[in-house]
Amino acid sequence: MTPELFWLTLTVILTGLLWIPYILNRVMVRGLGGSMANPSKGDKPHAAWATRLMFAHDNAVENLVVFAPLVLILAQLDYSTKWTVYACAVYFWARVAHLLVYTLGLPVFRTLAFTVGFLAQAVLALAIFHVF
Repeated sequence: MTPELFWLTLTVILTGLLWIPYILNRVMVRGLGGSMANPSKGDKPHAAWATRLMFAHDNAVENLVVFAPLVLILAQLDYSTKWTVYACAVYFWARVAHLLVYTLGLPVFRTLAFTVGFLAQAVLALAIFHVF
């Protein structure tokens, strides 16, 4: 496994697990039956942190759709440099930071973490064309 695929794997696992805390909050707020029922306008709202974590999860999924193909294209091209490895590691840690600061409700830091992740994706996109 290449280092880039390692970081992609960690990112996929992280993204795949993000739903657990906010669903647990839903069970605590609405009960097990209410959590499994169809959503309705009368549902008790999640805790504020859980709602923000849901949005962070949505954002992680949306960005995984960009990150994963970039890494897979590089793997298919058998192209790896220190910059592609760094970009993948930075992307993963930027996603961790993004979900933490988003869940905590720190808007400026959320935007900074997102931007760092975007720049890491840009490095990968440029690497496909052997710029890095």
